[in-house]
Amino acid sequence: MNEYLLSIVLFTPLLGMILLLFIPAAQTNLIRIWANVAGLAGFLVSLPLAFRFDKTAEGFQFVERAEWIPAIGVNYMLGLDGISLLLVLLTTLLGFVAILSSWNAVTERTKGYYAMLLLQQTGMIGVFLALDFILFFVFWEVVLVPMYFLIGVWGGPRKLYAAIKFFLYTMAGSVLMLLGIFTLYFQHFHQFGVYTFEITRLINVNMPLHLEQWVFWAFFIAFAIKVPMFPFHTWLPDAHVEAPTAGSVILAGVLLKMGTYGFIRFSLPLLPKASIEPWIIQTIAVLSIIAIIYGALVSLVQPDWKKLVAYSSVSHLGFCTLGIFALNPNGIAGSVIQQINHGISTGMLFLIVGIVYERRHTREIKEYGGLAHVMPMYAFVFAFAMLSSAGLPLLNGFIGEFTILQGAFEANRTWAAFAVTGIIFGAAYLLWLYQRTMLGQVNNGRNLGLKDLSLREWAVFLPLMAWAVWIGVYPKPYFEVLEKPVNQLVERVRPGYFEERAAPVVAIERGKAGLK
Repeated sequence: MNEYLLSIVLFTPLLGMILLLFIPAAQTNLIRIWANVAGLAGFLVSLPLAFRFDKTAEGFQFVERAEWIPAIGVNYMLGLDGISLLLVLLTTLLGFVAILSSWNAVTERTKGYYAMLLLQQTGMIGVFLALDFILFFVFWEVVLVPMYFLIGVWGGPRKLYAAIKFFLYTMAGSVLMLLGIFTLYFQHFHQFGVYTFEITRLINVNMPLHLEQWVFWAFFIAFAIKVPMFPFHTWLPDAHVEAPTAGSVILAGVLLKMGTYGFIRFSLPLLPKASIEPWIIQTIAVLSIIAIIYGALVSLVQPDWKKLVAYSSVSHLGFCTLGIFALNPNGIAGSVIQQINHGISTGMLFLIVGIVYERRHTREIKEYGGLAHVMPMYAFVFAFAMLSSAGLPLLNGFIGEFTILQGAFEANRTWAAFAVTGIIFGAAYLLWLYQRTMLGQVNNGRNLGLKDLSLREWAVFLPLMAWAVWIGVYPKPYFEVLEKPVNQLVERVRPGYFEERAAPVVAIERGKAGLK
């Protein structure tokens, strides 16, 4: 079973989508039931990855390889390490949650809607598993299509504008990334006489610094748009506001992580000389800090509930990119954990907005107030999600932010000093949002009859809440899973890093032995 486990995880949602297409469009309940079954199956088949994953092993596990287009060196190659393991599990869980949250939200063209969600799931999983650059690029592009239709068909009033903007921004970045891929491809041939797109072989390419820098920036623009980093972020608020709730959950929870994953999987290990250049690191660190502070400040002045949450993603993902380019174990491991945390917390926040929008059909913050009196369980879940996103100790957000700040402090104390202000501003806009919508007196008679959470809605939130508590209370397994791949990555970019840090410890131990 291990031999084909990754393919099973990858293609289960696609199989569910294909079977979904045979259900008559008029049978909407059957379509909903089958889509939820397929989403749940996609999550369940991914669980063996966690149980069978060897935390002590180095390199990729469950590797699958088959010739695809041998004439040009393209192979079907999948593999998994600790970084991709966590992102795949996040993808399969959020995919199921997004489908379950859509039961009452979408009443027209339901077959097409659920088909797009399942296709999206396969594309995202493929991005995190592909070890061949062309296979990766195919999945990277496949993801654009269902998200374009989810926004453009089932979105809000400005859905076409938002869908086209999302597609064009990400497509522009993809073109540059493709040029970078071909540079590595031809450089490998010139150096080794073999055409290949396999990432595990392209890592051996040794390019001059100036060429590495050009390829680095080609990758950087593609990944920065997807994150999105400042100033490439302008497509994100439009896409979030116009997307249906499930689309926003998937967009924030998983799609944005494709950019940060690209930095970790490709930019750093394939282009180590460019990645360690001080001016490049400083540039990305400054852009990350601007994103942290700018995203939080803009969130503070938003009148639209969903747009506030959207801009918060710009701030949170700024922490993730800062951690990556701290180029030390704490920074990178904290970044990966924070990516998982952001998916959990922001996914919950978008679900919170979606539930109240289904009942009132408005996202204007001024339309709400005192909802805790009418919907106490809803207010409790909102408080949990808000505190999780704000980084309250014993919840998931604290672990990621604290570890990133550790890494940033080690790299540059000024970075950490500026970044920590983002946590303060983050708590400010989240608490202010909660106060305006949940507390005080009910200021609008239309809110008096709102129904509290249903059992299905509780089922949507409970797995995310449980995961948030687990990471916050006992994060040790996550750091263990990440230790090997993160250490390998740091050693690749900064050779001798661990020897340098071990030397003072050895000297101290020798000194103690001498004293004795």
